[in-house]
Amino acid sequence: MLDHVSLPVRDLPLAGAFYDAALAPLGFVRTKTLPHAIGYALPAAHAPCFWLLTRREGGASAGLGLHISFHAPSRAAVDAFHRQALAAGGRDAGAPGERAEYTQPFYGAFAFDLDGFKIEAVCRRTKADSRTD
Repeated sequence: MLDHVSLPVRDLPLAGAFYDAALAPLGFVRTKTLPHAIGYALPAAHAPCFWLLTRREGGASAGLGLHISFHAPSRAAVDAFHRQALAAGGRDAGAPGERAEYTQPFYGAFAFDLDGFKIEAVCRRTKADSRTD
């Protein structure tokens, strides 16, 4: 089990605004703001599980094969994540929907953040389980 994940970003305040918007529908809140880092967690969590760090010269950058997937509590939250990510300046990387080729049940959406990292929200509830969304 992972404890946390961090992404290096070019512009921390701008990336923070993007992730504030994109992660809100999934229940994540900004819990730490430091000079060179921003941390996000679910409200009941002990510590942030997702961090943005100011990119350093020679540090990691976006590329093929890496993406971060966030759990979504409902299909409606996946839809809102995608909508908010695009409204906050992200680029579409896959509209909300079922994907039969993935482990089921799967309803997800993908976006590229402002630094080009691919992020995803996925709901593992069936359509029948999501009727109250």
